[in-house]
Amino acid sequence: MASFLLPHTLLGEGPHKVVAVHGWFADRSAYAPVLDDLDLGAFQYAVVDLRGYGEAKGAVGAFTTTEGAADVLDLADRLGWERFSLIGHSMGGSVAQRVLAAAPHRVRRLVGVSPVPAQGLRLPPEQWELFASAAQVPESRRTIIDITTGGVRPRAWLDRMVDRSLAVSDPKAFRAWLDSWAGEDFHTEVTGSAVPALTVTGALDPALSADLMRSTWLRSYVRGELAELSSAGHYAMDEVPLELIRTVEDFLRADGEGGGDGGGSALAGGDAPA
Repeated sequence: MASFLLPHTLLGEGPHKVVAVHGWFADRSAYAPVLDDLDLGAFQYAVVDLRGYGEAKGAVGAFTTTEGAADVLDLADRLGWERFSLIGHSMGGSVAQRVLAAAPHRVRRLVGVSPVPAQGLRLPPEQWELFASAAQVPESRRTIIDITTGGVRPRAWLDRMVDRSLAVSDPKAFRAWLDSWAGEDFHTEVTGSAVPALTVTGALDPALSADLMRSTWLRSYVRGELAELSSAGHYAMDEVPLELIRTVEDFLRADGEGGGDGGGSALAGGDAPA
C-alpha cells in the first residue's frame, strides 16, 4: 500500500495528541463548528482529510477503512506521535476502529461520534439504493441528512450540507467508501479491547442510534461507554457543538497519562457504561 500524507490541520500544542477523522459526507471542514472552543492547552488535534475528500479529493486509492487507518498511522509517524487518541465521525468512526485493530498499543482513547460500528451497517435494499445513489444524486444526500437529523432541521442548513458535501468529495471515491464502511465486518479484530472507548450518539438519529451502539460498540469494548445527546441527530458538530466538546474532552481528560486531569466519567447526562 503506497504511503500517502493525509492533508491535515494541526491545532494546539497540548501533550495529549488526538487525530480527528471526518465522515462520509464531508472533509475535515465537518469539524469547523467546534474548532474555536477546543482546549488547545491540554490537547493537540490533527484534523485530517481522507482520500477522496477536501485537499485529498484527487488522490488515488482503494478508499477503504483499512487504507484510511494505514494513512492515519502514517501521519502519526510523520508527526512523531507514538501514542494518541482518536475521534471519528460516522464513517470516520469505522476508520478509527481500524486504527485500533491495526495498532492497539498506540491508541490511548477512542471516541466515535455517531460511529459506524466495526460490524458494518447492514442496509435493507431500498436504503442501500438510496445510499448508493447519493454518489451522483444530490437529492439522495439531502434525504439522508434530513432523515438522520430527525426531519427537524432548517431547509437552508440541509441545502448547505449537501452543497458542501458535493464540493468536497469525489463521486467515485464517495461511492467506493460506502462499500467499505457499510459492508465490511471486522468486529472480531477489536472485540475484547481494553482501550477506553466512548460512543456519542444523537437521539434524533434513527440510523446509528444508542440502541445500535448497545448491541455493537458496548459489546466489543471492555471499557466502552455511551453518551446520548438528546438534542442532536447524526451531525452533533453542527447541531450541539458545545455539548459535544464537553462530552468528548471530559472523556479524553479522564486518561491520567499526562495532559489530563484524572477526572471522572465523561458522561454528563449520558448513559452509564455497560
